[in-house]
Formats: sequence, structure tokens, C-alpha cells
Amino acid sequence: MANSVLIIDDEKKICSLLARIIGLEGFTVFQANTGKEGLKILKAEDIQVVLSDVKLPDINGVELVKEIKKIRSYTEVINLTAFGTIADGVMAMRNGAFDYITKGDDNDKIIPLLYKAMDKARLNYRVYQLESKISRKYSFESILGKSRAITDSINLARKVAVTDTTVLLLGETGTGKEVFAQAIHQTSPRSSKPFVAVNCSGFNPELLESELFGYLAGAFTGAVKDKKGLIEEADEGTIFLDEIGEMNMDLQAKLLRILENQTYIKVGATQTSKVNVRIIAATNRDLKKEAEKGNFRLDLYYRLSIFTIELPPLTHRKEDILPIAQHYLQEFTAKVNKPEFTMEKEFSKLLLNHNWKGNIRELKNVMERVVILAEDSQLGAHLLPYEFHHESTIDDPFNMQAVEKQHIVKVLHYTHGNKTETARLLGIGLTTLYRKLEEYQLEK
Repeated sequence: MANSVLIIDDEKKICSLLARIIGLEGFTVFQANTGKEGLKILKAEDIQVVLSDVKLPDINGVELVKEIKKIRSYTEVINLTAFGTIADGVMAMRNGAFDYITKGDDNDKIIPLLYKAMDKARLNYRVYQLESKISRKYSFESILGKSRAITDSINLARKVAVTDTTVLLLGETGTGKEVFAQAIHQTSPRSSKPFVAVNCSGFNPELLESELFGYLAGAFTGAVKDKKGLIEEADEGTIFLDEIGEMNMDLQAKLLRILENQTYIKVGATQTSKVNVRIIAATNRDLKKEAEKGNFRLDLYYRLSIFTIELPPLTHRKEDILPIAQHYLQEFTAKVNKPEFTMEKEFSKLLLNHNWKGNIRELKNVMERVVILAEDSQLGAHLLPYEFHHESTIDDPFNMQAVEKQHIVKVLHYTHGNKTETARLLGIGLTTLYRKLEEYQLEK
């Protein structure tokens, strides 16, 4: 990041004098005599600090601050004026100026102030980069896959993202429900506010209540001071309630209150608290069936399911498997600094035929394992876990041979293919195991 300063002043002599003084400090200096000319330079050059006169021929320098911030939010602006007024100074600071100083009286302050503004601009730039990175990471563009199934879900999510509507995400474990929730938040008007994710299955009911709603000192043993709840932390932003189907009925009633009037009661409190939060919920359960069975509040289900998006399992988007595998292959290759890999035909075939019960999360883990094990540029089928080679589904659960074959496969996987240890665990002789391996075509 360059140390560049832009001076905007219609008095050319003052502009040149400031440029020489600042240039002696080692800064790269640009000059402009009008606001329009200054904004043109700002668009073309990476400017960290702008020194702008308040009285410009085409625009007031205080108003110019807003235009500068629109172009480059991390740039700091110092307003210079011959006749300073409190009103102008206040307005300049409101518009985002770093400082407002009077020419002549504050000449000695310019260089020290410039260094401070430059430090602030560098910090602003680091924050800007981080926010841009987060925004890209959690954008809809970051969701992997081009199949019709996933693009339909993305298109629905894009439409609802710009609203304030409650969203219910349905899908198997590992299908990317939190990624979708993040993308919806980042595309919404609340994107600059907090995104708070809570896994409802990760807490017991009492702990989940205090985590979500917060508590007052003395509410229970160990509550020595007031604590903010996660819902309060997410105020003006989004709270993502993952595994919402695991929430107990009492908490469901309290959540319904938030959905209805944006109020809640902290543990130990008697007064209601107000909150402005968007709720995105997710589950791998059929909530409607759970509600019909009495395991979930039907009224809460209807409030949560105003806008439902189903995320397809990986087995329903076969055309995405290899591109996603390639993506993670490149990601993990870069992390361990290995050369590029090529997937062999049999390797790819096994990926396509695998029953991805863990969906994208499982595929990601498999590719990380493969990169660690790979010793040359060709990825062979031998690098894949044992079950990829011997997957079998029990079509008839009452068929003894099918059950026995499946059990042998599981034990072989557990022992990493050690047949002696497998025979011991199964309680059979090694010769018997070899016979069964041949019978079930599991020799390899």
C-alpha cells in the first residue's frame, strides 16, 4: 500500500507549497485545484489521505468528504479552511473527515496530523480487505456447483435475501445450510451488522435458553453478573438457528414471541426486552411431520416456513461431484505446497458412485485425506477410504448373507484391512475369513 496524499486547493501557490513540504516527508503527492479534478485523481490512484480546502470553486470541501468516502471508504480526509466555523467542523466530522483545521493557525499540526491520518488509513484498508474477503467467502458466488438442483436453491435464496423475511433451510447434514445462511445475510441490507450462528443441538435446554436470551445476575447459581444473550448480540443483524428441530417446546414458545413482536425476556427478568433481528433457521428433520406428532409447535413451524429453501443432497447433483472435488483438491494442495494432481479414471468413478451420506462436508474431508496420502501427481483409487471400494447396501435386511458381508466390510475398514485382526474381532479363523472374502468378492 503506497503512502499517497492528494491535495485539493484552488490556490495553486498554497497547493504547490504543501506538496513540497509533504513530499520532503517521503510521501507521494498528487495535486488538484477543483473537487471534480480531485475525484478524478482519486478514482485513478490509490490515495490514502486527502488534504482538501473547504472553499473550492465547484463544491464545498465539507460535502466533498462524502463523495470521497463513496469512492474509497478507507481514505482519510483532512479539511483545511482559512476561516473555520464550529458548524463546518461538526459537519465535516459527521461526513467522515479525520480532522478539520485552520490554515495559518494550525500549520505546525499538518505533518503530525498527516502521519496519524496515514496510520488510520492503513488500518482502514486492512479492515476493508478483511470485510471484502469475508463478503466473497460467504457470497452466493462462493457456493460450489452448477447443477440445476443447486442453482434453483441459490436463485430462491437470492430473491429472499434482499427482504427481511424469515427463512427455513431444509437439507441433510453437510449440504451447506450455514453457507446459505451466511450468503443470505451478506446479500441483505443487514450485511454490515452481526451474523450469529447457534447450533441448537449443542446445548441442553437450560443452557440454550441462557445462551440465546441472556440472563440477569442472580438468576441462577453462578450468574454473578448480567450476560447478553446471542439474540441481543445479533441485534439489527441475523441469527442463524441450526438444528432448530432439537429445540424443546418451552424455548419454541419464547422463539415464537420474537417472531411475532420482536420481544423476549431474559432469564431472571420480569420485563421484556426489544430486539430487531432476522431469523434464519435450518433442520434436517421434516418439521411438519414432527409438528403433527406433537414434537414441534405447529404455530412456530408456520412462522418459520414463510419462505422454505430445500438444499439438495450431493447424490442428487452428481454432475457437481467432480468439480467440487477438484476445488478442494486445489485448496488443500496449495495448503501443503504440493504439485498439482490429476484424478485417474477409476478414482473419479469411485467418487461418482459413492453414497455421500455426509454430502459436501464428507467430500471435503475425503479430498483433504487424499492430498495428505498422495505421493505422486496421479491420484489412484487406492488413496480413497476402504468403503469406497466395497460399498454395498443391504437390499434385504433379513438376508443373512447380505448382513454378514456388510459386517465383514465394516470390520475390515476398522482394522485398515488387517485380515488377522479382522478374523480375531469376528471370532472366526483366518482360513474362514479368506473363504468368505472370496465368496463375497472382497479379496482385494
